[in-house]
Amino acid sequence: MSRLVRQLSAYAEYHRNGHNVATHMVGIPLILFAIAVLLSRPAIALGEGLVVTPMMIVAAVAAAGYLRLDLMFGAVLAAFLALITWAGSGVAAWSTGAWLAVGLGSFVVGWTLQFVGHYFEGRKPAFVDDLSSLFVGPLFVVAEAAFMLGLRQPVRRAMEGALRPH
Repeated sequence: MSRLVRQLSAYAEYHRNGHNVATHMVGIPLILFAIAVLLSRPAIALGEGLVVTPMMIVAAVAAAGYLRLDLMFGAVLAAFLALITWAGSGVAAWSTGAWLAVGLGSFVVGWTLQFVGHYFEGRKPAFVDDLSSLFVGPLFVVAEAAFMLGLRQPVRRAMEGALRPH
């Protein structure tokens, strides 16, 4: 079994209920957007017109990790991380109140959706048992979206085959 399938299967054990998966499809991107907003405010000028934010560093490291795990899913996540990094930088230029409202508001709404989903699931979130699931969550969302579109079906079958009966 590939590392990708192991990671997705372990995460999927906590996400079998359709309502839970649906809340994660919205909540996880919202949390990532919130992180992008909040980590885009501190900026370090490295030279003429060159600015680096903590989010740029986080996005680059995360994208490298996702690409290493799976090229196709990683490319989608790298593009999404680039998009929210750009959007987060735009929001970070707003007033402090607006920046915090969007960043913290998105974070709270995203996590609320996660916990509502786990209420439907009747099971605690995966990160309670394994913090690495915080990295796998976005990968799971991309994989589920691909599966819904009929893509990467061998990965889906392998993932589902690795799940324990419930």
